[in-house]
Amino acid sequence: MKARVHVMLKTGVLDPQGEAIRHALGSLGFDGVDAVRQGKVIELDLAEAEAATAEAQVRQMCEKLLANTVIERFDIEMIG
Repeated sequence: MKARVHVMLKTGVLDPQGEAIRHALGSLGFDGVDAVRQGKVIELDLAEAEAATAEAQVRQMCEKLLANTVIERFDIEMIG
C-alpha cells in the first residue's frame, strides 16, 4: 500500500519561503500572484495491506515525525 502525505503550514503562520517564491515570480514577470504557500509531499511505500491500519500508522508517523503539528497541518492520501 502507498500513502502520500501533504504537509502545509497552518493558516496564519508566516511562510517566508512562500513569500520569497511570490517575490521571485514577480521578478520573472509573473504578475498577479497575490500569495504563495509552500509545503512538502512525502510518499511512503508501506508493507501493511489493510487500508485502515495503514492510514492509522501514517497518521502516527505524521504526528510523531513528519509534521510539526504546532504549526503545520497534514492530509493523508492512500493510494492503492
